Amino acid sequence: MALKRSAVRIRYAPPIASPTQPHRPPSEKKSEKPGKSTFVTSPICPLVCHLPPPKHMNILVTGGAGFIGSNLVQYLLGKAPKALGQEVTKVVNLDKLTYAGNLSNLQPIASDPRHVFVEGDIIDADLMTRLLAEHAITHVMHLAAESHVDRSIDSPFPFVETNVVGSFQLLDACRKHWEEQGKGEAIRFLHVSTDEVYGSLELNDPAFSESNSYLPNSPYSASKAASDHLARAYFHTYGLPVITTNCSNNYGPYQFPEKLIPLMIQKVIRGENLPVYGDGSNIRDWLYVEDHCSGLFRSLVKGQPGETYCIGGKREMRNIDLVRTLIEVIRELVEDVEIRPADEIITFVTDRPGHDKRYAIDCTKICSELGWEPDETFESGIRRTVQWYLDNPEWIAAIEDKSYQLERLGQKG
Repeated sequence: MALKRSAVRIRYAPPIASPTQPHRPPSEKKSEKPGKSTFVTSPICPLVCHLPPPKHMNILVTGGAGFIGSNLVQYLLGKAPKALGQEVTKVVNLDKLTYAGNLSNLQPIASDPRHVFVEGDIIDADLMTRLLAEHAITHVMHLAAESHVDRSIDSPFPFVETNVVGSFQLLDACRKHWEEQGKGEAIRFLHVSTDEVYGSLELNDPAFSESNSYLPNSPYSASKAASDHLARAYFHTYGLPVITTNCSNNYGPYQFPEKLIPLMIQKVIRGENLPVYGDGSNIRDWLYVEDHCSGLFRSLVKGQPGETYCIGGKREMRNIDLVRTLIEVIRELVEDVEIRPADEIITFVTDRPGHDKRYAIDCTKICSELGWEPDETFESGIRRTVQWYLDNPEWIAAIEDKSYQLERLGQKG
């Protein structure tokens, strides 16, 4: 499926006018000197300003052509403004277009003039500096990352390069831009991370929360843990208004087919055997991607700088039960294809090295403090997901023609 030429697709863009001055509610204490913004100190970090974000938002999204990123960009330009009364004036979408970045993911917003796509790498410090200045960026949502555990086992270096070094370059460019703009509320930085940094849970352990220690067990989760620590350091050392989120396993449209749910959907439709790691007892907490996007936007707008918010789907499930559920949903939705019984097509294969037993998220904090709740149940979300893949076979076909043929990865170790 070819992407229609976006309204703007550039390496970097020409300068634009400065955004409208931030809105301040009457309850905020005004500056004693005219022309200067109010500066409010934080009990966590005395440098940071906690004024509300401006109503007009120029947002830089990194990794915006990937699975979560493309869903987020569509959400920002669609439902987000009505959700919190914030006007999204521009989304600058930066993506390196690696194997997981896909311009066809952005087809629904190809003609939106507020969307600016830039092909580039977060490691490029000069590019980061130009984008922040020339687009008068007020908010950064950092999603760009190498994210598949199996690939990190096969080849860990790209994970360190992008997730650690790239995050550092972006954070440092934002710090310099923030300082040049007079600090205060000049920019907000949302660092998007994973629950895998917390390690693995036993069956009876309480779910992960913001107070859990970091215990990463794969090159992927270790690289994300390092980036989380950098984000924290830039808040506590410099006062850069950084907010961090850690999410559970996402599912939904546009997910690269190496991941469990889209991989199993394709194999069921084709009548192939379904490879399940180990005995299938590993447990994950499943979060519909649009619910994650709403949680990210709410954290960006309403979150407290220096804080972390865990975002989960409130639905734990064993992998084997998830696969059986997918088989039944596909059987209901596909009438012209005979689907074999689950016991005939599920094949247990050698487990992934270092396979974490259980992930689960306690999302009490974001629910109680920021008013977030997932809209989708697992039952409604998984049906929407399966239907999307059934309706978009050309999307999978285009990926298989280029970079991935549904093979197993991550057998080193």
